[in-house]
Amino acid sequence: MLRTSLLLEGYDVQEAGDGFEALARVDREPPDLIILDLLLPSVNGVTVRQEIAAQAATRHIPVVVITGSALDTDGLDVNCVLRKPISVPALLTVVRRCLDGGAPGALSD
Repeated sequence: MLRTSLLLEGYDVQEAGDGFEALARVDREPPDLIILDLLLPSVNGVTVRQEIAAQAATRHIPVVVITGSALDTDGLDVNCVLRKPISVPALLTVVRRCLDGGAPGALSD
């Protein structure tokens, strides 16, 4: 649903099946924005975020975390955290804000 909604809004969407694949894709072709789930197989989202932040070529990429977990996200240094369940309008608002250089924040829907 989220992928389709972003595509319908005109965004180019690339997906990764797990954290390792996500890191490989980001390394090969850095995106304009990363939407990251924290509970990924193989390499979890927290580790993915740390790796992205550690690389000079990728640390500037805005990251939006979408999670259903109760994990503390305060130390992740991400642009926004959306807690599941989320609505499509909330996602689109956050994506637009992040791509326009908007302020970090947390939303719940």
